[in-house]
Amino acid sequence: MADEVIKHSVHTLVFRSLKRSHDMFLANQSLLPPIDEKAEKVLRSIKARDSYGQVMAAVQKAQVVKQQEALIRPETPSGNTEMAESAALGSDGAMLPYTGPIPSPAPAPPAGALTTLPRKAPAMPKPKWHAPWKLFRVISGHLGWVRCVAVEPGNEWFATGAADRVIKIWDLASGKLKVSLTGHVSTVRGLQVSSRHPYLFSCGEDRQVKCWDLEYNKVIRHYHGHLSAVYALGLHPTLDVVVSAGRDATARVWDMRTKANVHTLAGHTDTVASLACQSAEPQIITGSHDSTIRLWDLAAGKSLCTLTNHKKSVRSIVIHPTLYSFASASPDNIKQWKCPEGKFIQNLSGHNAIVNCMAVNPEGVLVSGGDNGTMYCWDWRTGYNFQRLQSAVQPGSMDSEAGIFAMTFDQSGSRLITTEADKTIKIYREDDTASEETHPINWRPEILKRRKF
Repeated sequence: MADEVIKHSVHTLVFRSLKRSHDMFLANQSLLPPIDEKAEKVLRSIKARDSYGQVMAAVQKAQVVKQQEALIRPETPSGNTEMAESAALGSDGAMLPYTGPIPSPAPAPPAGALTTLPRKAPAMPKPKWHAPWKLFRVISGHLGWVRCVAVEPGNEWFATGAADRVIKIWDLASGKLKVSLTGHVSTVRGLQVSSRHPYLFSCGEDRQVKCWDLEYNKVIRHYHGHLSAVYALGLHPTLDVVVSAGRDATARVWDMRTKANVHTLAGHTDTVASLACQSAEPQIITGSHDSTIRLWDLAAGKSLCTLTNHKKSVRSIVIHPTLYSFASASPDNIKQWKCPEGKFIQNLSGHNAIVNCMAVNPEGVLVSGGDNGTMYCWDWRTGYNFQRLQSAVQPGSMDSEAGIFAMTFDQSGSRLITTEADKTIKIYREDDTASEETHPINWRPEILKRRKF
């Protein structure tokens, strides 16, 4: 009868396995393979070239200059010249391995001469003078917060959308109401007027994107697909494409005619609060509550790059009408970026509020509107803040209702339209009586430099 197999615990078996491994490798412990001197030398040279390749040539150049100075130094005795030369030369009679021209030392200035230090350029160039803006007209008519505004390409009328679910169209010259459009069942959050067709596009918190025919003042198309409220709307300037974005953290690209959802631009992790479209790359730019800005490839429907410089929600994006750049607004800063790669240009600091909206005109005036009713006017090129305004609430409203939700310039850039929390629409224009003498530029580069950095 065969012997019974003795059963051991797992602990005993593991211990025996470790002991066998220990006995096997005990003889080779602390014995390293012989060092290959040639391989070590090659390794060191590769590491040096990889880490210090950009400065190795400069070091070799400096060594050659040092050797040359040692050779031509006047205090060297004539008898020691050959020794100095032999010390400077290598075994094969060549200098250090440098193939470039040998620079001559700079001549010393004469005794008693004053050396002028180069002047530092100012932190930023002198800003262009802009006339200050003043309130020109206040329009009442909506029964709720006025959340969006769009100006018609012919510059004859503009449209506003509000929390009362109504879109109102106003005459730009007189400020009188022309027509009211009803159809949304919740707050209207975005408006765009097409420059290619007689269409008005709207979006709202009811998840709907609508296309209105302005010849009949009726809705002719609905774009279905958003899973939550739609907060931003954009029209492509040269293609029949509508872009909408909202609380479902996506931007959706729609074919204007067929109502097809061409692309769903996914990538943001929070509400997409702002978007802008242009004909050049990147054709779509979105800003989100996840503090990032994304530049999108419209053809592929993919993100080109993500800008993560902001620390808080990006609630507004505006593209300059003539320069190839755009600006983004967040409570921490307003930042300017260069297209197409999204290279950072500069910060516009000082608007310490939740910046809901921005607008820029061809003259280079950038205006930012805050949740507390403050409006800051900036020179686009230099980032100089030339005016600060506080919006006044209409009588009967609380001071806390002095919030600016949206703004835009008219097509001429001479009038600024703002929509606010006190249910009014305000129109601003430049002060005709102002001049550079009455309103000089308070330009102090040293303070601006400290503030910038």
